[in-house]
Amino acid sequence: MMSLKDNIKRIPIISSCAKWVYYLLLEPFQRFPGSGDYWQNRYRQGGVSGEGSVGILAQYKANIINQFITDNAIASVIEVGCGDGDQLALLNCAEYTGVDISEQVLESCRNRFKNDPSKSFMRLAELGDRQSDLALSLDVVYHLVEDEVFHAHMQQLTVSASQFLIVYSSNTDKQQLIQGKHIRHRKFTDWLEKHASNWKLDEHIPNKYPYRGNDSTGSFADFYIFRKATNSL
Repeated sequence: MMSLKDNIKRIPIISSCAKWVYYLLLEPFQRFPGSGDYWQNRYRQGGVSGEGSVGILAQYKANIINQFITDNAIASVIEVGCGDGDQLALLNCAEYTGVDISEQVLESCRNRFKNDPSKSFMRLAELGDRQSDLALSLDVVYHLVEDEVFHAHMQQLTVSASQFLIVYSSNTDKQQLIQGKHIRHRKFTDWLEKHASNWKLDEHIPNKYPYRGNDSTGSFADFYIFRKATNSL
């Protein structure tokens, strides 16, 4: 079942301004059930992870991540908030664990990658203190509206990685004039400085395709790559 917003966007005469039409006229009247329920409901109704996981944006992300995996000899990856697997289909890693809160989307991923033993999927509650060389958070941080949910996600990332973190997100407390109730921009680097100071920013890669009003051709997310500091005697 397509969402009302998706149906509006498919009407040619207003496709260029569909986002404004939806968020100004219809979004204020939509009930927001919370971050977790929003995504579970979205996947349950046949929705997808979003336009950032397909097309030029997905390929751009894959190019950056795959090169990083090669350059740093990454053997294992945990992605916290793996979504529907569209982005994963473009990634090259020897051992991958996808984690999500939606059993619907996890089962879909299990079926999609059932012939690939290098990939496994589990509920967020099952992850515990498992670790990988690299932990990924791609287009997730700015979808965590509640403070406690955001805090738990960041904490899980720092626990799940032994060497590197890659966060693909906006990094600002400034909100957009027009945005959905399922979006809240955060300066997440402040959280890391305060709660996980052993993780140091190695590189910030500004997006090759900055957001210019079209979700399918641009994004307000950049790449932030962190390395875990080692204790020196």
